[in-house]
Amino acid sequence: MLERTYSPTLGNPDAKVTLVEFLDPECESCRAFYPYVKELLSKYPDVKLVVRYAPFHPNSKFIIKVIEAARKQDKYWEALGLLFYHQPEWGSHHDPKPELVWTYLPELGLDIDKLKEDMNDPKIQEIIDQDEADTKAVGVRATPGFFVNGKPLVNFGYQQLEDMIKAEIDSL
Repeated sequence: MLERTYSPTLGNPDAKVTLVEFLDPECESCRAFYPYVKELLSKYPDVKLVVRYAPFHPNSKFIIKVIEAARKQDKYWEALGLLFYHQPEWGSHHDPKPELVWTYLPELGLDIDKLKEDMNDPKIQEIIDQDEADTKAVGVRATPGFFVNGKPLVNFGYQQLEDMIKAEIDSL
């Protein structure tokens, strides 16, 4: 339930430690924490990141469809990073403008017409639906939500997450 075959992964595919992050692309905390997650992956090469979606914000599902459609053009991580970077512009809680993503995405070299078409792929909606169901089933109520080798990170924070990862590595 924490890891699905369709879930995007980053890092060593054969890693002994799996970090599952339930994220919302419109969540400010997810945006702020994203560089730290990448730093942990760099620091601990035997860790694999698995991304799951917890679309709690109003425009999240639209943005997830954009990111997943970019994935079909092998630009998933680039799109996620770019949209996190520009999130204060398109994802403002007071005045969201999700349509602004169309001004950012061309810099990734994406075929925008194909991306818009792919956003309607029923498989993407199935991913969102399954991730939403799994989010509820595992009790994620806020984002980002982390699990390390199946164990939830109870006290959110960089040091707590790193300590949990180190403990898992040391136990191997």
